[in-house]
Amino acid sequence: MNLGTGGAGSATSDQEQARKTAEGLSYLSGFGNQHSSEAVPGALPLGRNAPQRAPMGLYAEQLSGTAFTEPRASNRRSWLYRIRPSAAHPRFERTGNGNLHSAPFTEATPDPNRLRWDPLPEPQHGTDFLAGLWTLGGNGDVTQRSGMAVHLYAANTSMTDRVFSDSDGELLIVPERGGLLLRTEFGMLKAEPGHVALIPRGVRFRVELLEATARGYVCENYGAPFTLPELGPIGANGLANPRDFLSPVAAYEGAEDAEGDRPVEVVNKFCGNLWAARYDHSPLDVVAWHGNHVPYLYDLRRFNVLGSISYDHPDPSIFTVLTSPSDTPGLASVDFVVFAPRWLVGEDTFRPPYFHRNVMSEYMGLLEGAYDAKAEGFVPGGGSLHNMMSAHGPDRETFERASAAELKPQKVDDGLAFMFETRWPVLPTAQALEAEHLQPGYDDVWQGLQRHFRPDTRP
Repeated sequence: MNLGTGGAGSATSDQEQARKTAEGLSYLSGFGNQHSSEAVPGALPLGRNAPQRAPMGLYAEQLSGTAFTEPRASNRRSWLYRIRPSAAHPRFERTGNGNLHSAPFTEATPDPNRLRWDPLPEPQHGTDFLAGLWTLGGNGDVTQRSGMAVHLYAANTSMTDRVFSDSDGELLIVPERGGLLLRTEFGMLKAEPGHVALIPRGVRFRVELLEATARGYVCENYGAPFTLPELGPIGANGLANPRDFLSPVAAYEGAEDAEGDRPVEVVNKFCGNLWAARYDHSPLDVVAWHGNHVPYLYDLRRFNVLGSISYDHPDPSIFTVLTSPSDTPGLASVDFVVFAPRWLVGEDTFRPPYFHRNVMSEYMGLLEGAYDAKAEGFVPGGGSLHNMMSAHGPDRETFERASAAELKPQKVDDGLAFMFETRWPVLPTAQALEAEHLQPGYDDVWQGLQRHFRPDTRP
């Protein structure tokens, strides 16, 4: 398979059709809900999951995102009522992985240095979302369903006649430039910059571009599915509100008769490698469904930011949108954190993020504007990696400005940044360490931090 082939058709007409389809999409709201939806009234069975004959000649099929016996609070599964069962497919064959890599990441020596990258270079003509995936690094082991990977994507072509699914983990897609129409087995989502979209493990989907180009980030979570963090002393409300998460309504591909079918290439990521099969029909043929193992969309601007109203800078854990828990309470396999617009009012407080060494590892990306701890060099589409115990914090210019600033209420509203924070080191790929867009001299941003110690000025 040529990973650069996105399919036939005019790019402009594909985008126009995708935009037309994306306009006015309706959604189901709520995080973790037991949703149900049907594209044709009467397609969803009542009172049972697998009747002897499913309505309208459909096939009943369960998709399990967790083990059958996991606790009810964490169990993920959906029932799908589809034109053909997923089992009706030809043999998969190995195909090239392109720039997509998976854990364990052992091809390069782990690097303790602070690293920062510019945005991905523009891709070759005809690059779709799948072909445009570029792995920066990660940790864990896909065969053990533990850890995570950081990918970026750059695309200029829609996926036409091609569908992707990831058996290794769920995909949290974070657009930075260009909107996406995500056609999934469950229906459609419109993801624009400032949104995040999650495709659960094993769910098939296609990415169509709403503009000429698209660029962004992807967190591939091999471990437990993302969930909302516990609120503890915060109370019942705050951070990401469950009702702001949106799931698609049922929509299917496939005409009423076989003459409407067309060949589709289905690519599956399994244990770190890509496998492809040529179907004689689209696998996005689910007419009705119910369950909670479903794709969803979230607008980061709806995040209810909490912060200090007295003094000091709270730990950035208060900005957690989603968390993938580990076997240790309070220790995340991976957190997704957003630095959204907010007010700073702390008295006698250094307001930007403080200097820090962290047992967790942090990959940070920028979606728009500027980040309040870095004056320059950290640009939308780029990213920085501060692995465990690497010292980091504001650069010299930011430190000097914040140390002398008048401490009046300040609105931080000119940037939108995020972080993938993980319990294990993020081991970069060789291509990430050798990339031309890896910035040389990142350490220089902390040079010039002067000695200000004066024993005779103690209070």
